Amino acid sequence: MSTILYTVHPGGVYVNLKNVSREELKSGIKVYVNATNRCPCHCSFCERQIKKMDDTNSLWLKEEPTLEEILDEFKKYDLNDFLEVVFCGYGEPTNRIDDLLKVADEIKKKRPDLPIRINTIGLGNLLNNRDIVPEMAGRIDTVSISLNTPSKEEFYKITRSDFGPDSQDYIKAFALECKQYIPHVVMSVVDHVISDEEIEKCQKICDDLGVTLRVRPYEG
Repeated sequence: MSTILYTVHPGGVYVNLKNVSREELKSGIKVYVNATNRCPCHCSFCERQIKKMDDTNSLWLKEEPTLEEILDEFKKYDLNDFLEVVFCGYGEPTNRIDDLLKVADEIKKKRPDLPIRINTIGLGNLLNNRDIVPEMAGRIDTVSISLNTPSKEEFYKITRSDFGPDSQDYIKAFALECKQYIPHVVMSVVDHVISDEEIEKCQKICDDLGVTLRVRPYEG
């Protein structure tokens, strides 16, 4: 069965929630929602490009779960055991923005204080041919956008975005708009993939945009 809900153990090991012990659940965990393989980018450092996973840990979906299947998975667990729900898998979550927001609505009905985050490349408006940001207001607590590099040209080179050389400009505009509607807006880069000097430049970009920079550890 495809992994729909999972958590992450030390070393970047993905664990299907059904294989997580009751004791670990009760200790409080972050839960990730894996809803699609589709992504408009083809990043050179992405795990889907470079990392071979065994069948028990792979997030690669043979087919996308339906909205009902995602909701049914959540019904198997006590939301009070969750520290945060994160929409993040091998694909770009905003490919399924309508279903994503319906899931968020159901979670907030049952536990309004449970933080919900989207990890995204920041191209959701282009993917959906509409402005999706206002729709996230009151539903999504954190948006984390992959900045990857301070250089627009390098961004396109390493992400190979379907939306072309101006893709980084689009994600910066997305971040600025998210600030109007989302409590926490983060842009991320991956340590060891870019240099310390480049990370400093990314910090300057985030400072200018008024958002937080997160340097993610590289899981080699």
